[in-house]
Amino acid sequence: MTDPVRSIEHRFPGVPTLEGAGVRLRRSFSNNEVPLFDPFLLLDRFGSSNPADYLAGFPWHPHRGIETVTYVLDGRVAHGDTLGNSGVIGAGDVQWMNSGSGIIHQEMPQRTEGSMSGFQLWVNLPAKEKMSVPAYRGLSAGEIPEVPTELGARVKVVAGTFGTVEGPVRGIPVDPTYLDVRLPPGGEFELPTHPGHTVFSHTIEGSGVFAGSDERPVAAGETALFGAGGPVRVRASPAGHRFLLVSGRPLHEPVAWYGPIVMNTQAELRDAVRELDHGDFIKHRRPIVEE
Repeated sequence: MTDPVRSIEHRFPGVPTLEGAGVRLRRSFSNNEVPLFDPFLLLDRFGSSNPADYLAGFPWHPHRGIETVTYVLDGRVAHGDTLGNSGVIGAGDVQWMNSGSGIIHQEMPQRTEGSMSGFQLWVNLPAKEKMSVPAYRGLSAGEIPEVPTELGARVKVVAGTFGTVEGPVRGIPVDPTYLDVRLPPGGEFELPTHPGHTVFSHTIEGSGVFAGSDERPVAAGETALFGAGGPVRVRASPAGHRFLLVSGRPLHEPVAWYGPIVMNTQAELRDAVRELDHGDFIKHRRPIVEE
């Protein structure tokens, strides 16, 4: 029997949030939504044409127990860390960082003409991977395949598969799919999904109506969380529709969360804070980059 089309169970308009040293962004979901989005923990959209909204950036801060996925749509974000990694994430680039056992880094948006915009997604690590060796996957825009469809859609495949095309980010514990989908006015799109996975979309521009739900379009800035089922199917509005479509395998594990550190127990959080205080938070002190 074929699984039914997934319908929208929850909509999240996003909440204006001040983060880092004073970056204005919009938070779609966070710790209040655990475990609805399991294995995903947080989605932030940053974006402004006013440099005062983003130049303060995200100075040195730790991470442990999660993966952070930074996708820059416009502008440039410089990054560096205590392991010696550094670089710039430009328009269309993706950085998929596994913080593992611990990393201290900074992300500093650079002044740019026009707008600065992008996303950061946090992906939880399973308990057995939380103290793993940190790793970076840095992808330039040209390394991310873009697949045209017969119906006029264009799909960038960061992780997972679309048709016969597999994204360059592979070997992630929660088996994620991460797509950037552009539909022309009135265009249609369908993606088969794993029946047991969590699936959500975030509309970047325009709007679209998802099959199996009411006829109310999912508007720009809105995140839609889908219920159980198989494929996701959407039709774009007359303005077109650009959206992220993300899925992953739930972990079904306890979540203990303190700022940028996400573990499984309060005792593990206390250990992490104590190690930060005593200077032995970092377990690996060499640059780690996965190709």
